Amino acid sequence: MNLPNKITLTRIFMIPVFVAVFYCGFSTPWCFLASAGVFLLAALTDALDGHIARSRNLVTNLGKFLDPIADKVLVSTALIVILTVPTAFQIYVYGVFGIIAAGVCTALILAREIIVSGFRIIAAGRNLVLAADKLGKVKTTTQDIAVVVLLVAMSFPGTDAGVILAHIGLGFLILCTLLTVVSGVNYLVKNKQVLKDEGREE
Repeated sequence: MNLPNKITLTRIFMIPVFVAVFYCGFSTPWCFLASAGVFLLAALTDALDGHIARSRNLVTNLGKFLDPIADKVLVSTALIVILTVPTAFQIYVYGVFGIIAAGVCTALILAREIIVSGFRIIAAGRNLVLAADKLGKVKTTTQDIAVVVLLVAMSFPGTDAGVILAHIGLGFLILCTLLTVVSGVNYLVKNKQVLKDEGREE
């Protein structure tokens, strides 16, 4: 196993660590801040393993399989656990809207990833290579920012800083959801040939 794949596996192993640190937040809100650090470190390994793989010509099928899975599981896990302790969304300005918006955004993000993953499975079965979508990378970056800001906001409950960060975090969550939906539709449209029956033209 080469270095980029080891880094990717490290990111996957950091996911349960992130969850454990996050739920220590029931004892002290500072654990939410620590979990933001763990998440950020894990997210940064995505750029690192990709850079090493490309610069050293170490791109492998295992890496192509593990890397997107690691990214999706990391972000999905973070969004789900944040919803279980919705401190950042329980702001009087939002009322119940904050939690509803966060739930809808999370559902749309998860739905998009499941649909695209199924799409890629079909493409792989037909030996089709699908090019990476640059919009998808922007989407991932905004997702990471949203998660980190929301986690930091949860570290300062009942303070002006916490309220401001919660506003920013929810704004980024809504933005990344819009980018998630747009990039997903764009990805499917650009690669619509995957859904065509072999031997037939539409």
